[in-house]
Amino acid sequence: MTLTFNSDIYSALLSQHQPRIIKTEEENEKFLETVEELLSRSHLTPEEDALLELLVKLIEDFEEKYYQLNVSTPRSRLKHLMEARSLEKADLVEIIGSSEMFTKIINGELEITKEQAQALGKFFHIDASLFILE
Repeated sequence: MTLTFNSDIYSALLSQHQPRIIKTEEENEKFLETVEELLSRSHLTPEEDALLELLVKLIEDFEEKYYQLNVSTPRSRLKHLMEARSLEKADLVEIIGSSEMFTKIINGELEITKEQAQALGKFFHIDASLFILE
């Protein structure tokens, strides 16, 4: 037996749940509840499965945008390496170029240049690409 997709039933589900781009935590929670309810069922209709797929995609998009876990940046990697090795600004000023430039990089006002990345990679004995924004 092949299950067919019924557009009228799917339209009714869309009307009931009104899926849309998630912009707030409250909307995210509401759609998460709907997903949990659908997942708790033993069998989903093709229309419910399509709604579930859509809601999961919307939730993933929202959470990827607002809950970027463990996202590191060249600046955060530099800070981590400095902390791990108990280094101070003075230890890296020559590599970076100047005290002012170092401060701007650490504060996120400037990106690390390719030349600085090469020098930092050599200093820390790691791949210079870790200091370059992708």
